[in-house]
Amino acid sequence: MAASELYTKHARVWIPDAEEVWKSAELLKDYKQGDALLQLRLDDGTDVEHKLDPKTKNLPHLRNPDILVGENDLTALSYLHEPAILHNLKVRFMDSKLIYTYCGIVLVAINPYETLPIYGADIINAYSGQNMGDMDPHIFAVAEESYKQMARDERNQSIIVSGESGAGKTVSAKYAMRYFATVSGSASETNVEEKVLASNPIMESIGNAKTTRNDNSSRFGKYIEIGFDKKYQIIGANMRTYLLEKSRVVFQADDERNYHIFYQLCASAQLPELKVLKLGQATNFHYTKQGRSPVIDGVDDAKEMVNTRHACTLLGISEPYQMGIFRILAAILHLGNVEIKDRDSDSSIVPPNNAHLTVFCDLMGVTYQDMSQWLCHKKLKTAAETYIKPIPKLQAVNARDALAKHIYAKLFDWIVDHVNKALRSTVNQNSFIGVLDIYGFETFEINSFEQFCINYANEKLQQQFNMHVFKLEQEEYMKEQIPWTLIDFYDNQPCINLIEAKMGILDLLDEECRMPKGSDDTWAQKLYNTHLNKCALFHKPRLSNKAFIIQHFADKVEYQCDGFLEKNKDTVNEEQITVLKTSKFELLVELFQDEEKATTPTGPPPGGRTRLSVKQTKTRPGQTSRDHKKTVGLQFRNSLQLLMDTLNATTPHYVRCIKPNDNKHPFTFDPSRAVQQLRACGVLETIRISAAGFPSRWTYQEFFSRYRVLMKQKDVLSDRRLTCRNVLEKLIKDQDKYQFGKTKIFFRAGQVAYLEKLRADKLRVACIRIQKTIRSWLLRKKYLRMRSAAITIQRYVRGYQARCLAKFLRRTQAAVTIQKFQRMYRERKRYRRMQAASLVVQCMLRAYMARQKYQAMLREHKTIIIQKRVRGWLARLHYKRSLEAVVYLQCCIRRMRARRELKKLKIEARSVEHFKKLNIGMENKIMQLQRKVDEQHKEKKAMTERLNSLANSYAVESEKLRNEVERLRLTEEEARNNSNRITTLLEELARLKKELCDTQRDKRTIEEWADKYKLETEQLVAELKEQNMLLKTEKDDLNRLIQEQNQEMTEKMEKALVEETKQLECELNEERSRYQNLLTEHRRLEDRHDDLKEEMKLMVNIPKPGHRRTDSTHSSNESEYTYNSEFAESEESARGAEDVTKAPLDMSLFLKLQKRVTELEQEKQSLQNELDKKEEQAYRARAREEDEQNRVRGAELEYESLKRQELDTENKKLKNDLNELRKALSEKSPPGVTAPGSPAYKVVMEQLNSSNEELEVRKEEVLILRSQLVSQKEAIHQKENKQTMTEAMPCMEDVHKMRDAGEITQAYLAVKESNRLLESQLQTLRKSHENETEVLREELQSVKEDNNRQQQLLAQNLQLPPEARIEASLQHEITRLTNENLDLMEQLEKQDKTVRKLKKQLKVFAKKIGELEISGQMENVSPGQIIDEPIHPVNIPRKEKDFQGMLEYKKEDESKLVKNLILELKPRGVAVNLIPGLPAYILFMCLRHADYINDDQKVRTLLTSTINGIKKILKKRGDDYETVSFWLSNTCRFLHCLKQYSGEESFMKHNTPRQNEHCLSNFDLAEYRQVLSDLAIQIYQQLVKVMENILQPMIVSGMLEHETIQGVSGVKPTGLRKRTSSIADEGTYTLDSILRQLNSFHSTMCQHGTDPELIKQVIKQMFYIIGAVTLNNLLLRKDMCSWSKGMQIRYNVSQLEEWLRDKNLMTSGAKETLEPLIQAAQLLQVKKKTDEDAEAICSMCNALSTAQIVKVLNLYTPVNEFEERVSVSFIRTIQIRLRDRKESPQLLMDTKNIYPVTFPFNPSSLALETIQIPSSLNLLFLTRV
Repeated sequence: MAASELYTKHARVWIPDAEEVWKSAELLKDYKQGDALLQLRLDDGTDVEHKLDPKTKNLPHLRNPDILVGENDLTALSYLHEPAILHNLKVRFMDSKLIYTYCGIVLVAINPYETLPIYGADIINAYSGQNMGDMDPHIFAVAEESYKQMARDERNQSIIVSGESGAGKTVSAKYAMRYFATVSGSASETNVEEKVLASNPIMESIGNAKTTRNDNSSRFGKYIEIGFDKKYQIIGANMRTYLLEKSRVVFQADDERNYHIFYQLCASAQLPELKVLKLGQATNFHYTKQGRSPVIDGVDDAKEMVNTRHACTLLGISEPYQMGIFRILAAILHLGNVEIKDRDSDSSIVPPNNAHLTVFCDLMGVTYQDMSQWLCHKKLKTAAETYIKPIPKLQAVNARDALAKHIYAKLFDWIVDHVNKALRSTVNQNSFIGVLDIYGFETFEINSFEQFCINYANEKLQQQFNMHVFKLEQEEYMKEQIPWTLIDFYDNQPCINLIEAKMGILDLLDEECRMPKGSDDTWAQKLYNTHLNKCALFHKPRLSNKAFIIQHFADKVEYQCDGFLEKNKDTVNEEQITVLKTSKFELLVELFQDEEKATTPTGPPPGGRTRLSVKQTKTRPGQTSRDHKKTVGLQFRNSLQLLMDTLNATTPHYVRCIKPNDNKHPFTFDPSRAVQQLRACGVLETIRISAAGFPSRWTYQEFFSRYRVLMKQKDVLSDRRLTCRNVLEKLIKDQDKYQFGKTKIFFRAGQVAYLEKLRADKLRVACIRIQKTIRSWLLRKKYLRMRSAAITIQRYVRGYQARCLAKFLRRTQAAVTIQKFQRMYRERKRYRRMQAASLVVQCMLRAYMARQKYQAMLREHKTIIIQKRVRGWLARLHYKRSLEAVVYLQCCIRRMRARRELKKLKIEARSVEHFKKLNIGMENKIMQLQRKVDEQHKEKKAMTERLNSLANSYAVESEKLRNEVERLRLTEEEARNNSNRITTLLEELARLKKELCDTQRDKRTIEEWADKYKLETEQLVAELKEQNMLLKTEKDDLNRLIQEQNQEMTEKMEKALVEETKQLECELNEERSRYQNLLTEHRRLEDRHDDLKEEMKLMVNIPKPGHRRTDSTHSSNESEYTYNSEFAESEESARGAEDVTKAPLDMSLFLKLQKRVTELEQEKQSLQNELDKKEEQAYRARAREEDEQNRVRGAELEYESLKRQELDTENKKLKNDLNELRKALSEKSPPGVTAPGSPAYKVVMEQLNSSNEELEVRKEEVLILRSQLVSQKEAIHQKENKQTMTEAMPCMEDVHKMRDAGEITQAYLAVKESNRLLESQLQTLRKSHENETEVLREELQSVKEDNNRQQQLLAQNLQLPPEARIEASLQHEITRLTNENLDLMEQLEKQDKTVRKLKKQLKVFAKKIGELEISGQMENVSPGQIIDEPIHPVNIPRKEKDFQGMLEYKKEDESKLVKNLILELKPRGVAVNLIPGLPAYILFMCLRHADYINDDQKVRTLLTSTINGIKKILKKRGDDYETVSFWLSNTCRFLHCLKQYSGEESFMKHNTPRQNEHCLSNFDLAEYRQVLSDLAIQIYQQLVKVMENILQPMIVSGMLEHETIQGVSGVKPTGLRKRTSSIADEGTYTLDSILRQLNSFHSTMCQHGTDPELIKQVIKQMFYIIGAVTLNNLLLRKDMCSWSKGMQIRYNVSQLEEWLRDKNLMTSGAKETLEPLIQAAQLLQVKKKTDEDAEAICSMCNALSTAQIVKVLNLYTPVNEFEERVSVSFIRTIQIRLRDRKESPQLLMDTKNIYPVTFPFNPSSLALETIQIPSSLNLLFLTRV
């Protein structure tokens, strides 16, 4: 077709752009042949001119129609070129938030840099079993396709994941492995799938690191082979690694980190077991601080360390080995901190006692001296001698780093080997799926040896990819039998030859490495001489002689030759390795045990951007040391060839990961980076290969449905193929543009777009014509409506204007009258208000003036009094001060005189002593003077006495003076205070004067205010009146509002009550669901236990001849209840199996049991608390009752004793009357007197009847009093008991006296016996109550002990390793449950014995009472009658025996009964020919007979055999719907019979009297009813599962894909991933198929007699499954989210509702389960533009979650060009409006959810005695009773 047909006005094209790579533009005029310019308009409105290339004249790429934009498969695009691919990926990624897109056989995955909820278990279940094209693109779809092809083709598969660093390769590979682990499961009980997933944390910790492009970048390639057995279940795995980047151990660029494990160790350095490593923070070590980024945002290294250790434990790496690994890693860190210094220019030295080297040697178990020496020296060997040569510092540092890298590489290989050992299986591997996680094409500013190896590997992978794509295209063309020619595709074999062929780059590099003086420069010259100008792919840079350029498949890459030789050699000091081999550390020796003398580690020394290594293969016997000296390039080439051989032997699946931006921003798309990666990863090459052939493919039916509008009626033929051929020949003239295959039409690129253009034009013309007609009709109708409306409006407006004028005149007159009276009233009221205000002001002012005058007089009077008092006080104060001063002066003078006298006396004394000294020795003079001395002595004595008296008087006087001084001081202070007070009074006086002035001023102010207040008051009164009117109005409004609020509150309360009821119902349903889930889990465990037993039997397989062991469930000595016996057997067999095989434990079972133990402990605690509370309340209540009883006991006893005496007298009176009557009757009298009917006889009978009535009344009073007396007497202990016995003796004597009294005596005796019986029963009940209380206390104590024991056990388990912990916990739990079951069985047996004993006693008492009644009736006949009347013999005929509705059988026939009635019964014949539920009726009739004969063993064995038989037949034929439905109906009927005939009143309401006679009499089977209820629940769940398996294949096809309304939804173009056709072909399911199947289900259940309520629950469950599966597929299929598909879904749902209406099942709740699907269909059809639309959607879609609503809006895809896509802003508006919703974030509905089932009691009206047993059942051994 000519370009002029396509490049017309308004056609859209793509033009190159420097920033956005490609820009969209629209042609402003048609293109004509020869034009050099194109007039274009960009999307932003800018007009540009696009110049065509004058040489090629190539036109710009055409843009695909909008209908094709956003396709799941890029090959579905009509125009296949780079801008179309880029735009489609951008639209899906940015607008629809879809990260996966198909490109033929390739899955393109764009890293969203955000966690998305699309990888849960529900998504895995949704993709499981689906075809790859039937669902939206996903990594799970690729995994499912590989898994399915492995099972179908029996061929190994490979998933190749590639991309740049940070593109998400590791995550994609991880999710693929998770899918395999979830879907396939493990064939053994070793949980291999968990181990496969557990290998990821280990490999990430030792092989992943933070780079500038990715926080968790894999620095090695890996190929994981997941092995499967013949059942395609995981049995093991194996991992191969490639190109470990060892250089990262010793060097990191800025903003990068070393491997995660080092930082995890440093973060956990404070753990006790890791303190011996002497680690610290990561910034303390040279090998972890170079990148200056030791922390990753959002990552807790300590927590990651816990996960790593847990994964190691799960994979069998024990704690000692883990500590050994940590020692080696810590030693590497310490080695990096070893400081090496220069000794001189040619030698170096390690400083002595280096701390880090010491720690390194201690951890590695080597000597410090040896390691320090060989770090700075090397050994040189010649032919004759060996030299030890020192090395300079730079070489020593490089040698140290090389040693660290070598140790890490060896440790990495050791860990990989041990992981493989843990994942290796002993079972033979049938097939495998390999997951290759490998680096993509790399190009940097400086590219070295590492990038060369990576790009070489990508060249090999790209060649394999191209060949595979070409092969698939060729197979498709051959399959459709269309002529084809060889497709020209890019073959990169020349580039591969340039690298790996003889004399290639690697060959020359190895040759140069072997040269003694080889260098990078000489190698570069060899490359130039060999390949320059000889190979078109090899170039030399213009400005460099040390670089070369290779033209790779993706781009040109310039490599720098510096470092190539050194990195290719990659050697390490041999002596250092020798030192490590002599270590005492066993793990280190194990790492180097296979190391030869010349060690060649797999990593180059530092210096480049990245460093690579190749994992060495294991050595073979006889291999020489030369094999160990292979270069890195040679090893890498060999390992790559091995990988390619593996991939070529498998079916590959490709995942290409794209990095959308370099800044790691979520959902941000950089077109330039994306195009660069698309070119490098081969996606564009796939598109080019597809575009070279026929990329667009349609089936004939799809083409006809889509382009039917382009055909005329005469062109439509019955043969679709011929019709399509004729139409295409008319539409497309060039026959090379399409080809007709067997089932499809193949189109070249661009043809579908051309056909879409023709279709859109045809529809546009038709729409215009329809619009023209409809608009004309609408406008004509609008005009007529407007004219009629205008006339009507005129008439009403004119009438309204006239009425308004009349109303205005009336109002004017009325207003004048109102004004007149209003003004008069207002003036009069104003005058009166002013008069009253004046009087008030005058009154207030006069009162104020009088008060002021009074106050002034009062103040003056008080001032005079104060002056008088103050003056008197001052005079008295002056007098007192003068008196005190005079007295003080007298004292001072007297004191002065006394002191003078004393001084004289002292002088005289001193003179006498002097005189004695002068005249000493002069005896004569002494004698003379002696007399004088004596005289003086006497005088002295007198003076002393006088002095003492003076001193005493002085002391007294001093004390007086001191007191006086103190008094004077106080007086002085008082005077000072008084003076201050006077000052204060003066100030107060001044203040009062000031206040007087202020008061006068205030008076004037008040007068002014009074005038102002008067005016304001008048205004206020007016305002208050107005407000009063307003308040009245508001009051009325509020009253009305209150009434409305009351109504609203009532409605709210009713709604709240309804909601609370619904919530309670939901909680009840949740509890039922939880219980039924437990039953399901129990059944699964039973099935698994049976399977394990069968496997063990098959494994053992040693049968004994002539003996066969019977099943324990058929033993006559089995447990009373089936579930107990089976559970006990399962536990015993599980313990046995555990002892024999030591099989690993089920983790899920352990976790569930552990959770259940926790719940039980919580319940125990809550019950214990409740019991304590109840005991306290009981104690308090008992104390209160005892107090009350003590108060009223005395009065009650007196009253009761009086009452009893009265009754005794009445009884004596009755006795006397009775004796008199007997005497009167016994006297001889004429026959006529005593004959019946005579007056005497009537009198006697009347007296007797009255006596009997009175006696009955007295009996009742006696019974009441007896019961009260018994309760009181028991409370009064032994003394009152003795009184009771003494009171009972007269009663016994009375009984003996009345022994011959006939009927009354016997009746009274029976009353006495019944009284005693009641007393004994009361005592027994009290004792039993006390015993029960004691038992409860013992149980509480045992619970406490059990709780303590469990806590001790948990504490012990925490000290054990994880495996032993799990085993011990599970063993203890099994033992505990077994003990509990045994205890419960013992309790049940005791209760049964007690019940039987009580029933026997009741029978005895009933028999005695019956005999007494019979004897009483016989004695009613008078003795005279018995003697006189003769007895005539009567012939009594034998009555025929009635059938009692029971069936008798012998015990040995029980197995035959179960076999014929359960195991070998055909449900189809019974359902058609016999009454519903016949097996259940027969079994119950047999059970009735066993109950009738009181044979508990027979009842137990019959019920046990019945339950086991039902389980056995369901296990054998559990997939047959009719069998499961039949036994569900019969089990429910059997359960209803047990309830109906149990004898309980609640179940006997609807019984007939005859049915009540058939109730069970001896046994209470309530426990068995629970067992049967659980069995019915299990059968119901199995029935739902069977029905779901039948319906599942029909739902998607019938509800979504099939077009029930033909022609509504057109078929869109599809790519290579074809989906199931929506056109109904033979063998496809339609909605009618679903309805027919539902009819079949319903009719079968009705024939089997299933309860109507149970049928409703089953149908509700089926409708839920239909709605959930349909909605889940809708959410995962972009092609189904369109307006037309919403109409189809709503129509299909309406058909389902109609079916419910026909079957009278609308009340079953099935319609409500379809509500989410209905709302999703409505969401597809409503408008989605404005905010009002958003509000309507939020209110309408209340059954959909926010995630589901947003997903549907994102997936919405127009089928026609007339529809519009949903804008991103509208979706954001929806998200903002719904962000407050509290709901589950889960996207898909849970299709495995089963509603809790209930079995409402449904009694049968069928009489058991009318049931006939047909002979076809072979039950002749049953006997009717």
